[in-house]
Amino acid sequence: MAEEQLDGDSRRRYQFDEGNIEENLELPDYRGSNDFSDEANLDDLEEQYNQYKDEENTNTNTITANHSSNNQNNQYDTSKKSNAKISQISFLNDSNVDSGSNINIPSFYEHKLSFKEYYRHDLKEYCSWKSVGNYCLSIFPVVQWMPHYNYMWFIQDLIAGITIGCVLVPQSMSYAQIATLPPQYGLYSSFIGAFIYSLFATSKDVCIGPVAVMSLETAKVVAKVTAKLSADSDITAPIIATTLAFLCGIIALGVGLLRLGFLVELISLNAVSGFMTGSALSIMSGQVPSLMGYSSKLNTRQSTYKVIIETLKHLPDTKLDAVFGLIPLVILYVWKWWCNNMGPKLAERHYGRKNPKLNFFIQKFYFYAQACRNAIVIIVFTCISWAITRGKTKAERRIKVLGTVPSGLKDVGVFDLRDDLMSKIAPELPASVIVLLLEHISIAKSFGRVNDYKIVPDQELIAIGVTNLLGTFFMAYPATGSFSRSALKAKCNVKTPFSGIISGACVLLALYCLTGAFFYIPSATLSAVIIHAVSDLVASYQTSWNFWKMNPLDFLCFIVTVFITVFSSIENGIYFAMCWSAALLILKVTFPAGKFLGYIQIAEVVNGNVINDPSIIISEPLSENDEEDSNIDSTKEDTSRFAKIKGKMFSSSKKSQNKEFNSDEYKKNLYETINQNEANESTSKLNYYNKWVPFDHAYTKELNPDCHILAPPPGILVYRLSDSYTYLNCSRHFDILFDEVKKQTKRGKLIQHSKKSDRPWNDPGPWEPPTFYKGLFKRGKLSWFSKNKKKESDSEDIASGINQNTNLDTGVVIDERPLLKIICLDFSQVSQVDATALQSLVDLRKSINKYADRQVEFHFSGITSPWVKRGLVNMKFGKLNEEFSDESIITGHTSYHLARSQKGSDDSSNLDDSFEDLESRTTYQVNAASGTNLPFFHLDIPDFSKWNI
Repeated sequence: MAEEQLDGDSRRRYQFDEGNIEENLELPDYRGSNDFSDEANLDDLEEQYNQYKDEENTNTNTITANHSSNNQNNQYDTSKKSNAKISQISFLNDSNVDSGSNINIPSFYEHKLSFKEYYRHDLKEYCSWKSVGNYCLSIFPVVQWMPHYNYMWFIQDLIAGITIGCVLVPQSMSYAQIATLPPQYGLYSSFIGAFIYSLFATSKDVCIGPVAVMSLETAKVVAKVTAKLSADSDITAPIIATTLAFLCGIIALGVGLLRLGFLVELISLNAVSGFMTGSALSIMSGQVPSLMGYSSKLNTRQSTYKVIIETLKHLPDTKLDAVFGLIPLVILYVWKWWCNNMGPKLAERHYGRKNPKLNFFIQKFYFYAQACRNAIVIIVFTCISWAITRGKTKAERRIKVLGTVPSGLKDVGVFDLRDDLMSKIAPELPASVIVLLLEHISIAKSFGRVNDYKIVPDQELIAIGVTNLLGTFFMAYPATGSFSRSALKAKCNVKTPFSGIISGACVLLALYCLTGAFFYIPSATLSAVIIHAVSDLVASYQTSWNFWKMNPLDFLCFIVTVFITVFSSIENGIYFAMCWSAALLILKVTFPAGKFLGYIQIAEVVNGNVINDPSIIISEPLSENDEEDSNIDSTKEDTSRFAKIKGKMFSSSKKSQNKEFNSDEYKKNLYETINQNEANESTSKLNYYNKWVPFDHAYTKELNPDCHILAPPPGILVYRLSDSYTYLNCSRHFDILFDEVKKQTKRGKLIQHSKKSDRPWNDPGPWEPPTFYKGLFKRGKLSWFSKNKKKESDSEDIASGINQNTNLDTGVVIDERPLLKIICLDFSQVSQVDATALQSLVDLRKSINKYADRQVEFHFSGITSPWVKRGLVNMKFGKLNEEFSDESIITGHTSYHLARSQKGSDDSSNLDDSFEDLESRTTYQVNAASGTNLPFFHLDIPDFSKWNI
């Protein structure tokens, strides 16, 4: 064996045996040396190594990694790169190197993502005539279901349509009263909305028409715009409401056609529930004065709490209208309770088993009786009102009635669109559009989930937009989806959106045939119907408690939104809900929960037996060197094992009062003990693998708190990013990583070894007194000051977690922390990056390399986006380069993941037919899981404990 000693600073030895090269690599000791690279020594090393390279006769045990020679992105090629500082060398007789070093790695050159590939993968299907045709067809969903329409569907739609029509007529007039409009405008909005929505809808359950919250918003817009108009203006409330519907329809249609429906998702469910609850409370409080008969004596458009106070003050002014308001209200709630709960339960109890057919008809009777309760109550009290007000003038009537409702479509026509009016409505548009769209989309999605069909939010926005645009030709005010009517429609087992046409026909029929009877409807009864219908929008205590259990911040948003809506206005409640949702979204992205990881070995057990013990103690199999000892001690183990079994069996018998030997109990204990020992032995034979988890797993509940996490080897940090890496959170990730680096590792070049003039102002190291002060310290004149400074420095070291010792002889502080060698970033949860974040990562690499005074490896695992990988490669991450990651830093521990896939019969066509099936089951194809030209990108976090670093 020939041996040659090279330069002492390089500390490398080459041994030659039968033409093979054996290298014992010793990394430089960075604790004692401040120079990271010596160009002269490296050049000598390269020259000498090239001489010995020519004398190699075999490379069978050399680590093989085939790379492309035409790399245009500064990739490395071990066979052709002549200017590498330290070439890749085989380790032959090194016990520290994993046996996998002798495995051949299939080459896989991974190219960067090109715009051509992006176009083919993501854009091509949207840039064809076929996609244009599909887009046009998607605007008219009726074309897809109408050809399949049948007689049974029509029967169900007819029943549902008539049922909804009976509810829609009284509710439309009631909600028009909330909007401060004549009742016929509510009927206009109802029938035209039902007609148009049926042609563009993707939801069969949603019922379009006037709703309480949108009517309240319309009333507020009408009041604010009217206050801006002059006294002699001819602009009326219906014109303002119709103009508002026109503007809201244009915005909704534009958002839908541009497929921007995802913007509605920015407002969370708790925010929607908050302002819906606040709006419902506002509507109910505004209807109480009309219920009691003194609505003309107070302003119901002010804040909700003020309306409640004024209502209580005017209770002595209650009139006879309270009889036509309170009694219907009580009847409606009792009716709902009986038909929805008590009646069906009693029928099920008495006839469920004895007479199922009768029980079925009773259940149906209760269902339709509950659906028609509003119409029946209005009909009854309208008859009473007709009896006491017939033939009397307005001054002689003791109760307030609805009044004249024009028959047919007398007020229908093209409205006058005025520019000055639109400019006055524009400031109120944001809140109106949000209420219009958000309420409808949330209702449509909820019923789509319940009834197992998918709605298209963009198409629903188109339907809302077209409905309100065409409704302006019928003097309709803004219409959207109603929750109460949609729920009733779903319970009627509606089949298609065609039921809306039947409902609209019922409203149109009422406009032509029943307007004479509408005159005598008591206003107090309509207020009772409104309060009864709107009360369903108030979130129950169960909903509020669920918000608290799911997320306390959502509960806080819900409560604050309700209070703002009640004590301020519905617009401010909407804006707060939007701002809160956006703020929480930005906050979660800006302050990500990045975690430093350790590893633990886990195994999957299928159909295992769960026992009451919190843990199981197992012993690992002995190594080959310990086999003889295990054979010698086998008798002792069996004896002790039998003693444990025997002791367990007889311990239970001693506790019992019967001292006699019980053979059944003996066999039972023996059986249980043997089974438990066999289960423990099988547990030790499981295939365990490493799983990387956060160190604070006890808080995150990701792992059992009793499990002990192993830290990565010294000098290695593993960090998981929990969200997209963008300009919002890159600075925070920078600070977290760099602070942990300074806490866990030491400097490559001690700050005390630098000149004071070369030290940075923000990190100058410990304070050292000037020379003329040192004499004072030695004489003891300022001993108290030196002691205090020593205590301060010690406390700082303890607080920062620095592990330092002091040499008693020399007084030199020895930092026992390791040098930083590897940082591994887990990008499995990173879906996107941007230029700011990538530049921050580049700055982090420079800062860490300067701190460690060496090149630190940056490894990445779990990258799922090709754009993320493309950006990292362009910033010189993932690949070898002389500036940041030359080939020397991975010498001895290159790591690749291999992927094994089973070959099918198609891949085994060259085998004999008789052995084709057999061979296809046992033949596997092995490929490199990631690009071999990108050695710092990994499919999963590597097992650093096996690396030779």
